[in-house]
Amino acid sequence: MAKRFPGYDVLAKREGISWNDATRRVITARLNPPPGPRFFTPTEWPCLRAICARILPQPDDRPPVAIADYVDQKLHDGVRDGYRYADLPEQGEAWRRGLAGVDEAARNTDDAAFSELLTERQDRLLRSMQAGELDGPAWCGMPAAAFFAHRLIPDITHAYYAHPTAWSEIGFGGPASPRGYVRMKLNRRDPWEAAEATTPSAEAKAAESNRRVR
Repeated sequence: MAKRFPGYDVLAKREGISWNDATRRVITARLNPPPGPRFFTPTEWPCLRAICARILPQPDDRPPVAIADYVDQKLHDGVRDGYRYADLPEQGEAWRRGLAGVDEAARNTDDAAFSELLTERQDRLLRSMQAGELDGPAWCGMPAAAFFAHRLIPDITHAYYAHPTAWSEIGFGGPASPRGYVRMKLNRRDPWEAAEATTPSAEAKAAESNRRVR
């Protein structure tokens, strides 16, 4: 698959005027998360890693974002969302029940842990979780669909898209502090932002749009 922003690397801005020292410290920490597991148990850890790999498969031509390590770090450090859905327990307990529940389902249907299944079987169980079809003692009454929608998906996707590798993939310039963004409307970009690979006619229209708002 062709890259949308070929050659773009957000980390090239590291020493430029886009980022100040505080921003650099935050981004450096995101590049090097403490390796897990620290919150999760040795039994839970392979299941989490397998789920992350199916929710957000990563290409082979670059080092992967350590998604599971970021989820583990959030829970270990006690970082909260600031809210909680009424049908879910607190985030750590929700994850423990969810991982136990999907492993329980895998053993019931395939006589193996979730991490040991073929990817097609893993996807089938994840779709069943999304549809609210998984249930059993390990869930302790927690709705599988609610866990999938409000805990599993947000935690995994937020971990991935907080990483500079993902920023480079989507052409995001990162937290531009102190530089800031100017062109905030749809389909407009600042001159120092990444240009998306596109057809010549579309690129010309984008360039004209940028000229009009300068």
